Amino acid sequence: MDILSRDIFATDILAVAYLIASITFIMGLKMLSHPETARKGNMIAAVGMGIAIVGTIFLSNDSGEYLSNKLWIFLALALGIGVGLRSARTVQMTQMPQMVSLFNGMGGACAALIGLIEIYHVHSTETSKLLAITAGLVIGTISFSGSIIAWGKLTEKFGDKVFPFQQYLNIGLMLIILSVAGSIIFSPVINPVTLYLELILCLVYGVLFVLPIGGADMPVVISLLNSFTGIAAACAGFLYNNKAMLTGGILVGSAGTILTVLMCKAMNRSLTNVLIGAFSATPAHVKGTDDGVVKEVSLADAAVMMSYAKKVMIVPGYGLAVAQAQHTCHELEKALEEKGVEVKYAIHPVAGRMPGHMNVLLAEADVAYPKLLEMEEANNEFLTADVVMILGANDVVNPAAKNDKTSPIYGMPILEVETAKNVIVNKRSMKSGYAGITNALFYQPKTSMLFGDAKQVLQKLISEIKAN
Repeated sequence: MDILSRDIFATDILAVAYLIASITFIMGLKMLSHPETARKGNMIAAVGMGIAIVGTIFLSNDSGEYLSNKLWIFLALALGIGVGLRSARTVQMTQMPQMVSLFNGMGGACAALIGLIEIYHVHSTETSKLLAITAGLVIGTISFSGSIIAWGKLTEKFGDKVFPFQQYLNIGLMLIILSVAGSIIFSPVINPVTLYLELILCLVYGVLFVLPIGGADMPVVISLLNSFTGIAAACAGFLYNNKAMLTGGILVGSAGTILTVLMCKAMNRSLTNVLIGAFSATPAHVKGTDDGVVKEVSLADAAVMMSYAKKVMIVPGYGLAVAQAQHTCHELEKALEEKGVEVKYAIHPVAGRMPGHMNVLLAEADVAYPKLLEMEEANNEFLTADVVMILGANDVVNPAAKNDKTSPIYGMPILEVETAKNVIVNKRSMKSGYAGITNALFYQPKTSMLFGDAKQVLQKLISEIKAN
């Protein structure tokens, strides 16, 4: 086989590899839509990505010139694989949102670096490529700085920062970013000063965009930043004419956008406000309910109440994740079922710190998927539930979302646990949830508080139930 035939053959094989990778990405995303197939879908997509990477390293060529820096590439791959494996094996479920934000930020940084490197290799007349590069640079940089700030807020390294006219500043800054981007795209010569000015503006906007956003809205922000990174990757795929990168970026970008819209709907938030930023910053205090009477329940009474119930609904929240009590919760479920009690779980779409947090948590404990009810279905089940056990959830069960027009979460769809006959709330203390507001549910007559660490309380509760 002569050199020309070899190069054509390599290019054709690489195209097939990218096609296979694209198909696996689509299959994997489809399978991720259901808990029973999510793990297999993730593996299929990972295999496809591996095929695309290997194909690119060994088959990619420019006019017959193959990659000559394979050693550096494999060293970088080895380092990345090592860090990734260690992170995946050691990260706790409570830290998963932070990890997602950090990894998402790295993806945005990669897209931005591609733009910085490739913009000098494109002729000024190639407007479409300049558009893709600039878009990837802008979106990737914003995603990077925004994700790092989201990581810092989730790790509680710093809180919300709000100042007057912040929304107007964000709008003005975005208009300046777009204007500078236009000058880069249509300028006959790339000016390094203009390019790095755009980079700095985007970094600042990413910070200002995320910094004022309240904790209760962080799932929306994480989802949106994820879609940003996907769009930036798609721009890079267009630039390199890489079908696998283009497909993967489009899938991540579109899926992230759809999820963002669903999260906004679940939290009664406007997508416009998300894009502008500075919305729903955590209030210091919401008055009107914390002067009521709180009723406590003993472990023995709670055990009796649940043992003789026909149906018990469990509402998991971030407190369950913090205590790493998902396996103990599953043991409680089995102990109740042995006594003939029907047990189901009510899952709010934004419970925890990221979309699907509770689903992943309970799947880790081998809770049967059919028992995990989404919000609408769960609200119908509460009407016939004898006991609702709330484990660390707060804002997603707060009746203020329906009754108090002055509340920052007013209009947010919630789990209507107050329609059940009895409500037991397990919390460490009366401290407010991530939204920083008082929960009126705690002061209702049918609500009983069971204070303590979720894991320890559940272990004692299981012992009491078995003793009955």
